[in-house]
Amino acid sequence: MACDTRPITQNQTLSQRKTQVKEIIAFTDELIRKSKVRIVVDKRSGAVAFVGMTDAERGGVSDACTYRMIMATGTVLAKQAIARAEQLAGRTVNRQALTAGVHSHDGGHTWSTHKH
Repeated sequence: MACDTRPITQNQTLSQRKTQVKEIIAFTDELIRKSKVRIVVDKRSGAVAFVGMTDAERGGVSDACTYRMIMATGTVLAKQAIARAEQLAGRTVNRQALTAGVHSHDGGHTWSTHKH
């Protein structure tokens, strides 16, 4: 997956990054199950944000990557939390919005791609 193929430090190997991303996704899944991370889906674009994690806890893993990995390998409870967020937004997560890089830096209040 693209999010685990970009080492975040010069000395990090691809294998180390893949392991790190798996650990971060497992940790995020756990935080979702413990209701320490909340999921927000944008009503307009269908982008997704995982709110409640620090930058250090995220480890350079984007919300789009987190979503893709949880949907592929996450627990049923984490997937149900995503489904609840989709219901609250009144729409499903839009994969085109994820691919386009739509994201939020403020917990889902505003959304951007940084493309001007």
